[in-house]
Amino acid sequence: MLRARRLAVLRGTVLRASRLPPLPATSHERAGRRTGKRAERRAAWHYRLRGYRILDANVWAGGNELDLVARRGRHLVFVEVKSKSGEGHGDPLEMVTPEKQRGLLRAARAYLSARPELAGLDCAFDVVAVRGAALERVPGAFEPGW
Repeated sequence: MLRARRLAVLRGTVLRASRLPPLPATSHERAGRRTGKRAERRAAWHYRLRGYRILDANVWAGGNELDLVARRGRHLVFVEVKSKSGEGHGDPLEMVTPEKQRGLLRAARAYLSARPELAGLDCAFDVVAVRGAALERVPGAFEPGW
């Protein structure tokens, strides 16, 4: 089917989208996913060592993904994990834009509405930046403003 897609593109014809399988991920995309998964595992381990219980990881709610949802006592933390493979790619903390924050708020609201037993807990949003071997946690990175 991939050959049919290439031929269709070369000939300028259009194949129906329902018939097209997704293109395989490039090696660059696979490497990026591996880096992200590794960073999320490190962040989860960081929270576990500090007495948090990881309730969920990579959960989709409200059309957005929550990387980690952790709880310690009466505190519920929604964690966004960002990593960059090199300094030339910018700072991971810069990637949590106001638009990303709105998406995280939307996801947190949907997550809490689906789990009423967590409704009375204090909620916070943390950002974890992984830069090579260093892990930086920014607790309370932004206010929810429910």
